[in-house]
Amino acid sequence: MLPLWVAVVAVSALATPAPGAGGQRRGAVKAWPDAPNVVLVVSDSFDGRLTFYPGSRVVKLPFINFMKAHGTSFLNAYTNSPICCPSRAAMWSGLFTHLTESWNNFKGLDPNYTTWMDVMEKHGYRTQKFGKLDYISGHHSISNRVEAWTRDVAFLLRQEGRPMVNLVPKKTKVSYDAIKIPKWSPLSEMHPIDYYSSYTKNCTGKFTEKEIKDIRAFYYAMCAETDAMLGEIILALHQLDLLQKTIVIYTSDHGELAMEHRQFYKMSMYEASAHVPLLIMGPGIKTNLQVSNVVSLVDIYPTMLDIAGIPLPQNLSGYSLLPLSSEMFKNEQKFKNLHPPWILSEFHGCNVNASAYMLRTNQWKYIAYSDGASVLPQLFDLSSDPDELTNIATKFPEVTASLDQKLRSIINYPKVSDSVHRYNKEQFIKWKQSIGQNYSNVIANLRWHQDWLKEPWKYENAIDQWLKSHSDP
Repeated sequence: MLPLWVAVVAVSALATPAPGAGGQRRGAVKAWPDAPNVVLVVSDSFDGRLTFYPGSRVVKLPFINFMKAHGTSFLNAYTNSPICCPSRAAMWSGLFTHLTESWNNFKGLDPNYTTWMDVMEKHGYRTQKFGKLDYISGHHSISNRVEAWTRDVAFLLRQEGRPMVNLVPKKTKVSYDAIKIPKWSPLSEMHPIDYYSSYTKNCTGKFTEKEIKDIRAFYYAMCAETDAMLGEIILALHQLDLLQKTIVIYTSDHGELAMEHRQFYKMSMYEASAHVPLLIMGPGIKTNLQVSNVVSLVDIYPTMLDIAGIPLPQNLSGYSLLPLSSEMFKNEQKFKNLHPPWILSEFHGCNVNASAYMLRTNQWKYIAYSDGASVLPQLFDLSSDPDELTNIATKFPEVTASLDQKLRSIINYPKVSDSVHRYNKEQFIKWKQSIGQNYSNVIANLRWHQDWLKEPWKYENAIDQWLKSHSDP
């Protein structure tokens, strides 16, 4: 579990932005009367469910609560890929992951890609970025990349240290007694993808309830620290007399499992990993409003341009959130159709041995894997099963088939999975060739070294078989 960090993006209105074209498919019907400043605050690994009841009872988040009272909060906001770099690539491009081809933490947007910030700067805004942005490349370890590339190899290796807590959380910030011990399915009953994830994250061993509670308490304490950092930004805007002239947006790249479903980190379509916070406040934004519509991080791009009154490109995957949050839209119901009643999330990286695709609607969460046939899908009704413990895909075959058909109309996911398979093999071969005679020693001493060193030739042979069986057409 990684400490949370915060990145801040500030755009200041120096000139009057170009007016937006009225009634565009994804945008507001008119530009802001006065061009506002905009500050986007993005943290890492923040579970969006903590921003509303009942999660809000566990940890004190006074500045998030301030944003809720003085703005609009989205109760069902999701990442488009539950890992750092691909998620941020989607946020900065306004495009789904299969369109950016940001498959893992090392592969993000091209450094010359035109982001929404670049567009706003061209239209008269002064822009500044602070912190670790991670949308071009996460610069993660060689081990992280090799694990992602070799996820289809027929072996099972632990890639992480066992989750543990060496630090004591500030219990003044966390309601320890309110921390929920998550329910786990028995290992023998876990979905095969979940079992792979739990094993590679070294979470299949025994944990005491105190260990689990302490891990979660420490995570919640980090969330409280993140809220305090958000507060420093809000207070600075207030002290500079800019708060009333500035739209503030807070979100996160993904969540954190914090031992739900016998896992830590993200890399999962379960709520703890995929559900993100999304709050907006400022001039022209409705106050104390909670929006239940499903939205996602690709909506940031059109929302930022919409705030600035800049015409929106027609190729975006996202939709402006202003129709759901701006006071300019008096008839909220009329504009709800401007955002589709679904969101798409994808994952193609390490700790999951098949590409995953989530279609989230107002009622259902449907998760398909790989080619849609070799791995069983999952279906959850979050209203009756908020802990996502019961896969009802086979119980409701008509719903499953309908959602799968809808998913395929949005993305040809078997084809995308094939593309990722080819990419993984090509990248692994390039890496193997680049290290030459050091290959055996290097690969044996990556994060899986504790298991690998017991039978190194067994695992090298498994990789060789994988390369032969997945040859190019």
